[in-house]
Amino acid sequence: MDYKFLFKRLRDIREDNNLKQRDIAKILNISRPNYTRWETREKIIPLTKLNEFCNFFKVSMDYVVGFTNENKEFLYNESLNKSKISSNIKLLRIKNNLTQQQLADIINADQSVISDYENNVSLILTSFAIDICKKFNVSLDWLCGRK
Repeated sequence: MDYKFLFKRLRDIREDNNLKQRDIAKILNISRPNYTRWETREKIIPLTKLNEFCNFFKVSMDYVVGFTNENKEFLYNESLNKSKISSNIKLLRIKNNLTQQQLADIINADQSVISDYENNVSLILTSFAIDICKKFNVSLDWLCGRK
């Protein structure tokens, strides 16, 4: 999947708040070149940093990734709850009568990756989270346990 159309709002939100890239980099505790790669869509922002960005600006993940055009103030969690994400992935898979292998095939991953996500071994990659949300028409905020 081409993610270049996603995350164009990172820059828009930053500019709307009269901040420079170095300001956001400092807020997210990363280097400015690293942040620039996300804003220019050269790289995909990690889910934890997307969460921090959304928390800081009080916007939804769905708004930032372009799932919605509603930019309303959003209540947030301080940090991502990996176990909630794991259980939501498993819930979606079971609700849709899929095996781990079938879900892996949908997002072009190995079955072991899905197992690791569902068993709270590793945090889902942003790109896979987006693929799952698009495929099953669910909110990225919901998947990540954001309120």
